[in-house]
Amino acid sequence: MHAAEEGRRQQLDAVSVLNAKRTLLQLLARAGVWSGDAEELIGLVEAGALALAHTEIAGGPHPGPGGVGEEKGEGERYGAGFRDGARAVADELADIAERTLRHALAPGAADDADERSPVGRAEMERTKVALTPLYLSYTDVSDLDPNATEQVLTAVLGTMSPRQRAGYAGRLTEFAALHHARLERVYAEYGPQSAIAIHGRYSLVHSPTSVAVLERLTTASEALHEEWDAAELPPAWLDGLTTAWDSAT
Repeated sequence: MHAAEEGRRQQLDAVSVLNAKRTLLQLLARAGVWSGDAEELIGLVEAGALALAHTEIAGGPHPGPGGVGEEKGEGERYGAGFRDGARAVADELADIAERTLRHALAPGAADDADERSPVGRAEMERTKVALTPLYLSYTDVSDLDPNATEQVLTAVLGTMSPRQRAGYAGRLTEFAALHHARLERVYAEYGPQSAIAIHGRYSLVHSPTSVAVLERLTTASEALHEEWDAAELPPAWLDGLTTAWDSAT
């Protein structure tokens, strides 16, 4: 094997991977990121990479090495055996991804949607990162008290288990894609570019958090109302957003 080809195929060893992870943790610590949050974020990236690898292997064609299989006369048994081996690898990747996800989440974190835990800072920040581009695809951001944003997102995330929060960005993206036209009407009629003032019952339409609140209203309305009341958030905000959503049907 030529040196260039060997270099291309060389895999990172465990020590080098651990070194990279420790380096990243130290850099994040210098930037003020708490070690627990950093560990959780890195763990989610690791679990996600494994899950994506599993999806690619499980969903791809597996005729045999280099495209050799029963189509090229190697025989049905050879092709079936190779596919079984690929499925076994994919199943093992899925198991490793599951264990990595469990390790990344808080110790003892519940998988059940009815068993919730306090909302963590990393969970809050991940949700903000997911919401902003979705919201900006419909309208402009206007000012809303940052403390109000935190309180609203605490109520939203409080309706979910840690496992559900870990996948909430994907859920939000699916929701926005499914209800794209309706969301466009909501923000056109009640958002920052509309004639509706930011103050009043439609204030929340002027915040990126509104996308998350609308998602929860359609999928976990009762739980959202419970968390909303517990957080002592203005009932008018939720009523106004519900009215805007209903009027956009």
